[in-house]
Parts: sequence; C-alpha cells; structure tokens
Amino acid sequence: MSVSTPVLDTLVDRVRDSVALLPRELADPVRTRLVCIDGPAGSGKTTLAGQMAVALDAQVVHMDDLYEGWEAGPGGGATRCAQWVLGPLSEGRPGKYDRYDWDRGTFAESHHVERAPVLIVEGCGAAPRSVDAFAACVIWVEAPDDERLRRGLRRDGAAMRAEWIRWMSAEREFFAEHDTRRRAHVRLDGWGRLLP
Repeated sequence: MSVSTPVLDTLVDRVRDSVALLPRELADPVRTRLVCIDGPAGSGKTTLAGQMAVALDAQVVHMDDLYEGWEAGPGGGATRCAQWVLGPLSEGRPGKYDRYDWDRGTFAESHHVERAPVLIVEGCGAAPRSVDAFAACVIWVEAPDDERLRRGLRRDGAAMRAEWIRWMSAEREFFAEHDTRRRAHVRLDGWGRLLP
C-alpha cells in the first residue's frame, strides 16, 4: 500500500489538528503526541506509518517488535507497549522496549523511545481502549482477508499459512473486544483510500 499525497496530506493535517485540540494538560510542548495506526495484519499499516513518520518527523514503534511470537496474539504486545513505552512517556520519561526476535523466539536488544513531538505506534493492537484518553489520532487500516493473507504469505512464506490463519482469528477477537474500527478517527482501505 502507498498512500497518495492528497490522502497523506489529509491524514497529516488531521493529526496536526488533533494535536492543536488536545486539552491544555496534554498539549504541553514536552509531551509526546500519540498517533496509533491499527488494523488487521497485512492491511498496510507499516507502509502508512513510514510515510507519516517522514511527513511528521516522527518516531515509530512497531507492534511486531512487541508481540511474543505467533501464539501470543496482539494482546501481549498491547500490554507491553503500554507498560514499556506509553506509560513512561505519559509520565514525562523516555520509554524503552526489548525487540522480539521472531527467528530466535526470544526478546533481544533494547530500544529507547525518547520524548518527541509525535510518536507513531503501528500494528495490530496499537489502539486498545486504554489509549483513548491521550491519543491525538487513531487510524484504522483494513483490507479483505484474502488480500491480507496473500500479502502476508508473500512476506513470510507459504509455510507460515497456519500461523497467519491463527493470528487472523486472534486479531478479530482483539478488535471486537476493543471496538477498534468504530473508535478510529480515520479509516483507510488497504490501498490507501479514505473510507467513510
């Protein structure tokens, strides 16, 4: 997925407008403004995050680095993101997380997340209900299941089909629990087009 310039400009303007409307206590210039890009695996969130990071001069945390493998589903990554990154940042301290190494099946090197004007968190589970109080913008990205599976298997290999099917089921449950699509401020399809 590559978001067209007009759509990207709309999203960037939306984030900037959301930041401008933050309550005074959240608009302190030393605070980090949170943008969450959520939606099912293979829908195009990582590509969008990369484009927005350049446009907003923002740092990005990828939820793929916070999950503990395929079996754990998105919930554990959301919990780690809240504890390791968002909690400290909300208290005015830098965040820090250990990247999960999918090949070795263990957490690896540490990454520091400094306070900055904008932080983008992207991936399945990036926008649980707990972010509602302080997220400047929640963006939902979706694509049909067959297209997502095709993209995922192209990236991860056909041998990962069973893992992808299991993950797709786990993410559906997570999104239903957190009502993520409905709570989003902006919705896009997997080709970068705005949805109603």
